[in-house]
Amino acid sequence: MLTDKQCKNASCDAGRPRVRLADSGGLYLEVSPSGSKRWFWKYRFDGKEKRLALGGYPDLGLKEARVARDDARKQHQSGADPVLTRQVERLSSRFDANASFEVTAREFHATKKVGWSDHYAKRWMERLEKDIFPWLGKLPLSQIGAPMLLQTLRRVEARGTRELPHSLLEACGQVFRYGVATGRCERSPASDLRGALKPVLTRHVSAIVEPDQVGDLMRAIDGYHGHPVTRAALLLSALLFQRPGNIRQMEWAELDLEARMWAIPSAKMKRTKREKINGRPHLVPLATQAVDALKDLMPLTGRGRYVFPSLIQSTRLIRTAIPPPTVEEPP
Repeated sequence: MLTDKQCKNASCDAGRPRVRLADSGGLYLEVSPSGSKRWFWKYRFDGKEKRLALGGYPDLGLKEARVARDDARKQHQSGADPVLTRQVERLSSRFDANASFEVTAREFHATKKVGWSDHYAKRWMERLEKDIFPWLGKLPLSQIGAPMLLQTLRRVEARGTRELPHSLLEACGQVFRYGVATGRCERSPASDLRGALKPVLTRHVSAIVEPDQVGDLMRAIDGYHGHPVTRAALLLSALLFQRPGNIRQMEWAELDLEARMWAIPSAKMKRTKREKINGRPHLVPLATQAVDALKDLMPLTGRGRYVFPSLIQSTRLIRTAIPPPTVEEPP
């Protein structure tokens, strides 16, 4: 067995990679050529020889090293692998179980915003900063229950808004699920609030679905006496059924009039950031009327980039929305 004096005077001769001084029960002190000294415990698990690092000398003295060896031996006798147990403890300690809701939310936001659109990422954080952090931001996730979260969302409902509390509940649920994954809480209280908020009353946008009304619309477009570029935009909106923003951003390079096809780049579509980067273009077949309208429009805007450029500067998009045609009511 070693003594304190032997541990203090131990050294490694030049040319040797290391020196190991055995104590008892598999405990030994390893000395490197640089002079550093570390305690190790050697044992066997599942038929393989393994060793567990206990600490450095003299921070961990001979007496403390023997106590650490005995503790590890008890784990080994209970059927656990001390090295594996140490690894699990280190992984568990990487995340602070007492981390606040705000710290966890900002960490989650930093992780996910890479795949979110810039607009969504900014709006997601602004909503929490305004309506959640002032009330729950400083509290650990494990101390936030469903009633506390509901009370916070009720404050938002009291302002007369219906959709925002549901969006905030969804965002909070994402934070809590991330907290569960990182060991900061056991479960998400957001799932217990299903049905607790006031329902969102949606009003569907009116649409023309009757054949007679469609005919009135097309006749109104045909009789429109405004700017020919605006008339063409109205006609293509009715024929192609695309979002107004996509119609406004239509470029001549995206059109193949011979193949009767409009290829909208993925970056212009309402998709996730990854789909915008890697997705396929959205293909829109062009009816004969649409092709004719584009051919009639080509002498007016065909030399520029955009099919519907600004009336002031052709290199820019038209700034205002496409005005709807007036459909006269029958007498």
